[in-house]
Amino acid sequence: MTNTYLEILPAGLPDGKMPQLRVMPMPADANMHGDVFGGWIMAQVDIAGSLPAVRRANGRVATIAVNSFVFKHPVFVGDLLSFYADIVKVGNTSITVNVEVFAERNRLQVEVVKVTEATLTYVATGDDRKPRQLPPLAI
Repeated sequence: MTNTYLEILPAGLPDGKMPQLRVMPMPADANMHGDVFGGWIMAQVDIAGSLPAVRRANGRVATIAVNSFVFKHPVFVGDLLSFYADIVKVGNTSITVNVEVFAERNRLQVEVVKVTEATLTYVATGDDRKPRQLPPLAI
């Protein structure tokens, strides 16, 4: 992997933003070499992305698309992952969310690495699990 793909952020995590989710992968989430499974990371991204979607929908949502998903750098057991999620588009029933994942690595010195970027689309659903209109934004 060349340095053009490795984004080490000496300043730390993004300023002025709160993560939707913070989690540390454990040995059961990784292969025998300590590399965390991509599917485990995808599941955590889906949870993090759903949180602002649920708030905007004021209720149940379902994932309808993973529009993009890029693993920029490996994730290791013991990394502290921070998931940042922002709504980027709202339709009649759908909400598109960008998720960025940063790993804090406590090796010899703390380094922060952007490890994953993804865009997912959720649809608001009713109790019948069918799409429903999003409520208007409260003023």
